[in-house]
Amino acid sequence: GIANVRFLQGDWYDALPPEMHVDVIVSNPPYVATEDPHLQQGDVRFEPQQALVSGKDGLDAIRHLIPTGKDYLFPGGWLMLEHGYDQGEQVRALFVEHGYKEVQQRQDLGGHVRLSMGRV
Repeated sequence: GIANVRFLQGDWYDALPPEMHVDVIVSNPPYVATEDPHLQQGDVRFEPQQALVSGKDGLDAIRHLIPTGKDYLFPGGWLMLEHGYDQGEQVRALFVEHGYKEVQQRQDLGGHVRLSMGRV
C-alpha cells in the first residue's frame, strides 16, 4: 500500500531540497564514542572511522539529526534512528527535548533498545 517511494542519498539532509517534506526519515548514523574499545576489535578495525564515530559520547550526529529533521517532515511524519545499545535513554531525551510526539523505542533481538523514533 505504499506509493510514491523515493530514495535519496546525501550528507544528512543535503540531498533534500529545502522545500521538500517527507513522511519518514530513517537513518543509521555514526553513533560510536571516540574512545570506545570496540573500535579496536574484530572487523570494526577496518571500517572507515567517519561511518562509525560521532564525538566523545557517540551522539554528535544524532544531536544534529533530531532537531533539523523537523524541517523536512510533514506534520505527523516520523524520524527513526538506530543508535548504540546503551544510548536509548539519551536519544529518547533528545526527541522529547525537541518536541517530538509519540516517542517510541524498539529492541534488537538481544533485548537492547537500538531504535528510537518520534513523530512531529
